[in-house]
Amino acid sequence: MATFLFDSIVFGPVKSRRLGASLGINLLPTSGKICSFDCIYCECGLNDERIPQRKGLPDADEIDVELRAKLKELSDTNQPPDVITFAGNGEPTLHPNFLQIIKNTIASRDEFCPEAKVSVLSNSTRIWNENVIEALNLVDMNILKLDSVIEETVKLVNNPNGNFSIKECIQQLKVFNGKLIIQTLFCRGEVNGNHFDNTTNIEVDAWIEALKEIHPQYVMIYSISRDTPVNSIEKISREELTAIAERLKENNIAFEIA
Repeated sequence: MATFLFDSIVFGPVKSRRLGASLGINLLPTSGKICSFDCIYCECGLNDERIPQRKGLPDADEIDVELRAKLKELSDTNQPPDVITFAGNGEPTLHPNFLQIIKNTIASRDEFCPEAKVSVLSNSTRIWNENVIEALNLVDMNILKLDSVIEETVKLVNNPNGNFSIKECIQQLKVFNGKLIIQTLFCRGEVNGNHFDNTTNIEVDAWIEALKEIHPQYVMIYSISRDTPVNSIEKISREELTAIAERLKENNIAFEIA
């Protein structure tokens, strides 16, 4: 199915079903994707299919110049974004100057669009890094992925690079002391002949127990809404998402269905 790449450093604002009018920032190459996960549902495609044609990442000054120009334009036309979102072609926290970029962004936001929130969409693979932790503690919306707490499902759905451990990840998520939002995408299907479904009772029970340890501000639950690089993925119905949300409600965990 058709997937896409973001072709600029700053893009939008776009209407986000979770965040409102979102001005995006892509810290990764515009000619390809760099990510520590290779999720089978990623709207940017699979890593092997999206190898960057040009090496190198935009530097902090270049990003700041483009962002300031866009924020001034939006401010001057009285169209401020609801949120400035770090997303783009892969995992934003992989940028080596991520902390400085966050600091620059907050300063520019404060100058031009002080009501806008700064958010980061991260897959949680770099939250062991002290600079990343510091940066994520600075933003208004620290949104971290937790699609499953069962290793086999994580391997099938998120396909992490390197020695990623979901148990260690859960421990690191607790480091934020509740200053985080958990984002979970529910889906089912088959990949490489293996069936997966993170909506089962076993999956949801284990996920809720982890959430009780993590104590997020709230949980964003959703399913696929765009084309995916793997065709055998089933979108979860609104009714099923609502049933999962009821489980969260029973456990006094705040949630949002997107």
